[in-house]
Amino acid sequence: MTKERFWVVGGEYSCLAFKTLKNGAPQVMGPYETRDEARAAWKRISDETRSCATARYAIATEQLTLPH
Repeated sequence: MTKERFWVVGGEYSCLAFKTLKNGAPQVMGPYETRDEARAAWKRISDETRSCATARYAIATEQLTLPH
């Protein structure tokens, strides 16, 4: 049996090429049990950082294999 969990990952990058995070490590939020919960968190953080052109966040999915 498999289960999905969702994470919001990102942060402020050093330039608009979005290759290197400014602080070195990404900001990670979650896990969220549903994509809708993750999307709400993504929307909130995206709105908070809207004025920062070098901030970028995405939703990542994790596949878990559960024992029977």
